[in-house]
Amino acid sequence: MKTALHYFRWAFLTTFLGLVLSTWLGWGFTNSWSGALGFLFVASILAVLEISLSFDNAIVNANKLKDMTPVWQRRFLTWGILIAVFGMRIVFPLLIVVVAARIGPWEAIRLAASQPDEYSRIIGDAHLSIAAFGGAFLMMVALNYFVDEGKDVDWIAALERWLRRFASVRGIEVAMVLAVMLVFASVMPDDKVATFLYASVAGLVTFLGVDVLGRILDASQQATHVAAKGGLGAFLYLEVLDASFSFDGVIGAFALTQNLFLIAIGLGIGAMYVRSMTIMLVERQTLAQFRYLEHGAFWSIMVLSMIMFAQTLVHIPEIITGLLGAGFIGLSLVSSIRHNRKLVLG
Repeated sequence: MKTALHYFRWAFLTTFLGLVLSTWLGWGFTNSWSGALGFLFVASILAVLEISLSFDNAIVNANKLKDMTPVWQRRFLTWGILIAVFGMRIVFPLLIVVVAARIGPWEAIRLAASQPDEYSRIIGDAHLSIAAFGGAFLMMVALNYFVDEGKDVDWIAALERWLRRFASVRGIEVAMVLAVMLVFASVMPDDKVATFLYASVAGLVTFLGVDVLGRILDASQQATHVAAKGGLGAFLYLEVLDASFSFDGVIGAFALTQNLFLIAIGLGIGAMYVRSMTIMLVERQTLAQFRYLEHGAFWSIMVLSMIMFAQTLVHIPEIITGLLGAGFIGLSLVSSIRHNRKLVLG
């Protein structure tokens, strides 16, 4: 069996290269060792932030990947991760500025390099839309897991059984998310309600659209190749899911630095650890060995969705988000270990 170090060898290499590059970048921007070490420190913090926020991402990825064919698994773990690193950590913040400031991509890059404060301000102004979109999408992800008649294992038993009771009600997950949206809209300043509702409905529609498209694509693949399972549709689902997970980290990164290139390095390092964790979970079949680990990940997603909705009203430090997510996963791991011990002891 491969050791844990084997799975993380590429992540360690990326960490080394990323930290060297951040130090060189710091020297280039400040022309001093203190500036270079400052960039190194921020890159390290960003990497830790991304890893702490992404445990649940890796578990959900592994849950989806275990049903995918080896070909599509490889595609996600190569091309999918490249899209996640470069698309979400570099292109996504640039697109926000392009749309919000109505400027071209090259102008956005120039703005990020020469006027980082203005770039950060534009990103901050888009925070309401990003948080509303991500909150709605991630809440649908969590509810889609818990409101399921076929689910027969419960961790937080009372809540999970209560949610499963509504599984036969058509569209109940959408109704629950809409209800949460209305609650937040009712206490939001009038000038922000339209933006909030538009963005959150977009997140809801995106989830439904990806789900429908995934089913159509995978059904088409199965018609052509009977053995095909969890192909392009699952790939697209994971990419959008990763994007939603990344919103919090990308926005939170601007609280530490306005340098787009430093953010890309720090979050890119963290993304490689997510990839390594995902591969290890799939190959070692960790989700099957730890009964409640998957539940902890989806409760973490539910909490993250509520935090993103709450961030449309007040600022919540990213450290709280990371600790809550890691806490749910840690508790579910402990519960799984206790369950396994009971089975062994009879």
